[in-house]
Amino acid sequence: MVTAKVWVLKKHFEGFPKNSDFDLKEVELPSLKDGGKWKLLLESVFLSVDPYMRPYSQRDMKEGDIMIGTQVARIVESKNPAFTVGAFVVGRSGWRTHFISDGKDLHLLPSNWPESLPRSLALGTVGMPGLTAYFGLLEVCKMKPGDTVLVNAAAGAVGSVVGQLAKIGGCKVVGCAGSDDKVAYLKELGFDEAFNYKTVKSLDEALRKASPDGYDCFFDNVGGEFASVAINQMKKYGRIAVCGAISQYNDSVPQKGPYIQIPMIFKELQMEGFIVSRWSNRREEGLKALLKWVMEGKVKYHEQVTEGFENMPMAFIGMLKGQNLGKAIVKV
Repeated sequence: MVTAKVWVLKKHFEGFPKNSDFDLKEVELPSLKDGGKWKLLLESVFLSVDPYMRPYSQRDMKEGDIMIGTQVARIVESKNPAFTVGAFVVGRSGWRTHFISDGKDLHLLPSNWPESLPRSLALGTVGMPGLTAYFGLLEVCKMKPGDTVLVNAAAGAVGSVVGQLAKIGGCKVVGCAGSDDKVAYLKELGFDEAFNYKTVKSLDEALRKASPDGYDCFFDNVGGEFASVAINQMKKYGRIAVCGAISQYNDSVPQKGPYIQIPMIFKELQMEGFIVSRWSNRREEGLKALLKWVMEGKVKYHEQVTEGFENMPMAFIGMLKGQNLGKAIVKV
């Protein structure tokens, strides 16, 4: 009998999440039995904290449910020949130290995963955030060589990959972030222009200075005021991929406006929201490309690693406050 530690949603978030909104509990897991449904026992090695958990918890969870989330886990016991003991998988079993599975929702790490590469990247650059950047740019923004691409929250898990993939695709890339250290990081990644949106006198002027001719593609992770300013600087026939709205996730009172119809009409813009699971049938294609670029050094990464399962809420709250550079990860 294995006892797992789990974090549950004690109270739905009001405004910014607080430590008191979570509860750490212990759950006893049943033993694996021949012929039973549960074929695998796994222990989490790395867990992901992501912005989507904030709105999805409100929409999909009840108070008392185990927090949603993804992990890289090691197989401890197996009664399924497709999964060997010691193998590593990506699972979606929430904030748990151990869990049992029938194997259907588990993805083995790619067989050519190099030993030199942290397995935690399967939760970031070579995982869901990387795939979000990949398909958002290719399928929604329809990026092409020579385009000027704008991305906000550019030093985060998704935005940092967006900028690098756009450079690989032959684009000019403009990124913005919320600290001077993050802006310096964007320059290291090869962004053509980068600025701190918190310190510029005028966001409109900063965007205009970075690209006087405007923007062909806008990969929006933030929404709110930033999006309302940026949409007015799109080129004619520009494409906008709406990936997230982190500026609004923690609002107790919904923001008002803006009204985007006039620039949408006059510039004949395309604006499309998306969730990466739309391309689940092409997951292997995306992961193969991302892993190849990382191994070639064309896509760089940075991870903000928090040690200790007991610090999951702290890591989650810090990520929502923008304290992470690159992907926020918890090491169990």
